[in-house]
Amino acid sequence: MKYTQLGRTGLKVSRLTLGTMNFGPLTNESDSHTIMDAALGAGVNYFDTANVYGQSSGKGRTEEILGTWFTQGGGRRDKVVLATKVYGNMTADGEEVWPNHDRLSALNIRRAVEGSLKRLQTDYIDIYQFHHIDRHTPFEEIWQAVDTLVAQGKILYAGSSNFPGYKIAQANEIARQRGSYGLVSEQCLYNLGERSAEMEVIPAAQDYGLGVIPWSPLHGGLLGGVLKKEVEGSRRTGGRAAAELAKPEVRAQVQAYEDLLDKHGLAPGEVALAWLLTRPGITAPIVGPRTAEQLDSALRAVELELSREILDSLDEIFPGPGPSPESFAW
Repeated sequence: MKYTQLGRTGLKVSRLTLGTMNFGPLTNESDSHTIMDAALGAGVNYFDTANVYGQSSGKGRTEEILGTWFTQGGGRRDKVVLATKVYGNMTADGEEVWPNHDRLSALNIRRAVEGSLKRLQTDYIDIYQFHHIDRHTPFEEIWQAVDTLVAQGKILYAGSSNFPGYKIAQANEIARQRGSYGLVSEQCLYNLGERSAEMEVIPAAQDYGLGVIPWSPLHGGLLGGVLKKEVEGSRRTGGRAAAELAKPEVRAQVQAYEDLLDKHGLAPGEVALAWLLTRPGITAPIVGPRTAEQLDSALRAVELELSREILDSLDEIFPGPGPSPESFAW
C-alpha cells in the first residue's frame, strides 16, 4: 500500500479510504469484519463512516459494526485512522423528531460525538467530519465546540463533507481568527463522470491545505463496466445508474469508456480509481466494497499506472471544466 500525508497534517493515510456505508444494510457484521481485516492486512489504514449510516438496519448500525471489530484487539483501533461524521438526525424511524437533534449546533455536536464514541467503542475519533454545511449555525460556535472536544481528547482533527469552495474558505478563515486548526480534509463527489469539484472545491482545498477524499469514485456504478455487465446478464442496472444510462449522451460516454479500456485489457472500475490517484490534490478516494472481491479490485488500482495515451483519451471522453476561473469567466 502507498501512503500520503492528509492535507497539511502530519498524519499519514493510505491512498485508498475504506468506506463502510454498506456495512449493516448490504453486508452483514461477519462479512464486514472480514472485509475490514482484509483491508487492514493490505495496509489500508483510513476508515470512513458516519453516525447515520445503517439505513434499513437502523441509524448507527454501521458504527456499531466497526465498534465490535475494534474490540477484537490485535491493534485494530491503534492502526486505523478513524473518520466519522455529524449532521443528520439520529432519531429512530417512527419516533418523534425533536429540535436540536441534528445539524451543527454546539449542543448537537456534543450529543453526537458521545453517541459515536459509544457505538464505535473507542475513546477518540481521528477525523470528525461535518456531513453537510449548516446554514443556521455560525462557524464561531462550531469551532468552539470542536476546540472543546480536541482539548478533551475526544477528537483530533475536523473535516468537512459536501462543502462548496467558499464554505471551506469561510470555515478556515474563522478558525484562523480564533487560533483554531480548522478543516484538514474535504469529502466531495468527484470522479471521471462528475468533475465539477475541479472548479472551486479542489482549488480551495489545496489552497487551505485540506486533503481531498472523493466519494462515489465509480459514479454510482457507471464507471465499473456497467454496460458489459448488462450484456453478460451478471448485473441488473438500477437506481441512479439506470436513470443516467437512459440519457443517450451518457450511454455514449460510458460505451466509449468501456471500449477504450477493453482495447487495452483494463478493468473499468480499477481505471476509474487509478485516474483519481493521478489528480492534483487528491488524497484517497473512498471505496465501499460489499464483498472481499470488490476490495481486491480496488487494491489493484493503487498499483495501476495509466499511460499518457490513456489519460488523454479519458479526458476526451470525460472532459473536465477546465481551469478556474478562466473556464467560466473568459
